[in-house]
Amino acid sequence: MSQQFIYQSIAQTIEHQIKKQVFKIGDKLPSVREICREQGVSMNTALSAYYQLESKGLIASRPQSGYYVVYSHHKFPEIPEITQPVQDEGADKTEQLIADVFSVLGTETNVNFSLGVPDPKLLPIAKINKSLTRAMREMPHSGIMYDSIQGNQKLRNQIAKGSISWEGTLTEDDLITTPGCMGALSYSLMSITKKGDVLLTESPVYFGVLQLAQSLGLQVVELPTHPDTGIDIDILEETLKKQQVAACLLVSNFNNPTGSCMPDSHKEAVVRLLENHHVPLIEDDLYGDVYFGNKRPKSCKSFDKSGNVLWCGSVSKTLVPGYRVGWIAPGRFKEKIISTKLYQSVSSTTVVQEAVGNFLETGRYENHLRKLRHTLHANSIQYLKAIGNYFPEGTKVSRPTGGFLIWIQLDPKVDTAILFQQALKFNISIAPGRMFTLQNQYSNCIRLSYGMAWDERIDESLKVLGMLAKQMILGFQTNTIK
Repeated sequence: MSQQFIYQSIAQTIEHQIKKQVFKIGDKLPSVREICREQGVSMNTALSAYYQLESKGLIASRPQSGYYVVYSHHKFPEIPEITQPVQDEGADKTEQLIADVFSVLGTETNVNFSLGVPDPKLLPIAKINKSLTRAMREMPHSGIMYDSIQGNQKLRNQIAKGSISWEGTLTEDDLITTPGCMGALSYSLMSITKKGDVLLTESPVYFGVLQLAQSLGLQVVELPTHPDTGIDIDILEETLKKQQVAACLLVSNFNNPTGSCMPDSHKEAVVRLLENHHVPLIEDDLYGDVYFGNKRPKSCKSFDKSGNVLWCGSVSKTLVPGYRVGWIAPGRFKEKIISTKLYQSVSSTTVVQEAVGNFLETGRYENHLRKLRHTLHANSIQYLKAIGNYFPEGTKVSRPTGGFLIWIQLDPKVDTAILFQQALKFNISIAPGRMFTLQNQYSNCIRLSYGMAWDERIDESLKVLGMLAKQMILGFQTNTIK
């Protein structure tokens, strides 16, 4: 085992002991020399393990004394309950909130908790630039001509090889490239639904899906969703029995916005259930590679035996957001997707797909992902710690085990659309919960991204958000008394 994996293993063991209260707040951890002796590792390896725990805010060093536990997972805020979506439509407010949030995203001075992509500081810009240069140098005519309708062969080959990580058995011929994951979702819905059809989704759900469904004239039915395990399978089954459904769209791994991850048993059950009702499943697996555990979670596609799952992915959230490189494994709907892509875009963006294919081919992508996962995992713990310290008592927060999005449920007295406006005065941007539904709900919730490099500015911004939320609660109580 390499030194890198040894120190990570040691750090994971100690973190697990902190979670289980074997080591409590204030407890002194074994000295670096003790770790070296007990684990048979070098001083650098032992220190690297402690540095990793320190970066997550779990331990701290004291000069001439050693390392001590400074936080407990048991002090994290509680998680939100399973959602209970209402059916009282109010889409106009959703559209306006989305417009308001996007209007400030380009402001460099803002702390953009609302931005659903990693900070550029966390991305290997110089290395991907080399891949792009190589693509222009090696491709026929520098890549200015149309590519195959299915997309870049090298990229499809690398995606197919990578499917082994979630026990997939894809070949390059199973895949079609798209303009980002939203392109994959768009092609899917345009190919298998028509105006007036019913689309089932989780609730809350990514606002881009809502906008897309509305533009296609679909009826969106939002279903109860647990912040840990995803969609309520019993309600899904009841809904399928009661009404005609054209398609179901789920974010199976590290959902946007809640961060939920469906257990493998749930994924298999959903696949079989939809298959039995002849309802296609569009699976948005955009965040699956950004896991914090020991291995990548499976996809719903892992359990697909009839080609009923349209598996969608992209590197937009992990490598190059602006390149808009995505793909879809559409199963039995392949010919329909090809036809849709043909009349929507004719061809894919040739050079950038070759560049991403080059990057994956060299093995640099997995090296980058390992670093990104570590950073985001550390960030998620720092956020939970800060929210527990700064936000009003009773605040509930999701516990994502991957991705970089977190869902916060505040006191019902807090209107996060107003909180959004107040936070802007401090150059802080958030995503109000009302954006993630077509119904009149989640007005006391927010989605935050922990995809930025953690520093004092982020910590201070979370402190300000907590202060503003407390003031809103206090103001509501004062007005009520008056």
